[in-house]
Amino acid sequence: MAVLMLALVSLAELLGMTMWFSATAVTPAIAETFGLRAGSAAWLTMAVQAGFVAGTLGSALLSLPDLLNPRRLFAIGCVAGAVANAGVAVASDVAPIIACRFLTGVTLAWVYPPGLKIAAGWTRHRRGTALGVVVGALTVGSAFPHLLSSLTAGVDWRSVVLAASGLATAGGVIVIAVVRDGPHVAETSPFNPRAAFEVFASRGARLATLGYLGHMWELYAMWTWFGSFVAASLAAGGHPRAAALGSLAAFVAVASGAPGCVLAGMWADRLGKARVAGAAMVASGICALAAGWLFGGPYPALVAFGAVWGFAVVADSAQFSALVVDHSPRAQVGTALTLQTCSGFFLTLLTIRLVPVLAASLGWAWVFALLAPGPFLGAWAMRRLADPRLASAGT
Repeated sequence: MAVLMLALVSLAELLGMTMWFSATAVTPAIAETFGLRAGSAAWLTMAVQAGFVAGTLGSALLSLPDLLNPRRLFAIGCVAGAVANAGVAVASDVAPIIACRFLTGVTLAWVYPPGLKIAAGWTRHRRGTALGVVVGALTVGSAFPHLLSSLTAGVDWRSVVLAASGLATAGGVIVIAVVRDGPHVAETSPFNPRAAFEVFASRGARLATLGYLGHMWELYAMWTWFGSFVAASLAAGGHPRAAALGSLAAFVAVASGAPGCVLAGMWADRLGKARVAGAAMVASGICALAAGWLFGGPYPALVAFGAVWGFAVVADSAQFSALVVDHSPRAQVGTALTLQTCSGFFLTLLTIRLVPVLAASLGWAWVFALLAPGPFLGAWAMRRLADPRLASAGT
């Protein structure tokens, strides 16, 4: 039963999270339609991040993930998000598009953390693997619009956006109609205005969140702009299909994180969550520093590099969630996961915006070096968490 429930939750997460990058994947087409510059186009992703931060902050303050049944909250998020996301396709100006993207982000706050809580409820001893599978599915869902964009070059971008809304609705139906509550995490808890303070009273939860912040400094900026990095590299060589091939490279890079999440989860259950997360962050930090050497190189090399970086950059993600679950009070698991994601996604607003600004002034070649300090800081936090002597000595 647990395996079936985990598979269904993972499928629902995959479908629901297609909304995240539905507009990002077709940014060039939207920019051309409405005459957006690079800085303005960045808001197609940043608005989602900002909405997600607002949604998770509100959910955490109200303890919604612990006050309400997570399956119902997940289904509401999918359906409401599908409506908001579809608004992008019918908008006639940039401002309504940004507003719809913001609202989509708000509703995704009711999809991502509750989905992790549902999965955690079905696992205990192999929680690292289980959450790795769910985050891997989430990663494929985030990557899918890039694949649609590359395969439907010449097709109206609105079709890609509407397809994501349809898939998200299906994800909500699966969770509310088929998935059941697991036995290992409290289903609901009374409202507790001190829930956030109780979560961060745990040193383990604080260190896991610090590691997550370093991880998020890098992750979404890489996911958002790797396709543009590859497209700029190809365009510098005069390639006629630079944009479409950039989208395909972005799909490979983001989707490669799915096996990374699953394998890292399996390794974490044997070797330790903090140790595996730290190793993944060191590897992804090295990739951020090395990206400049590949700029202007052959397309197969860029795709292969994206696959390696994509594998490493998100392999640690599920382990931060698992560590927070392990170190948080059982009645505040949903709030703990929501607080963690809220703080991390708030940080992504900075790096997503900085990358195109630096690229415009310095060029694309070495812009990803900006992201390297995040994973190295996170690896330091994981070292302290993995070593009980360091963890007990304070941060």
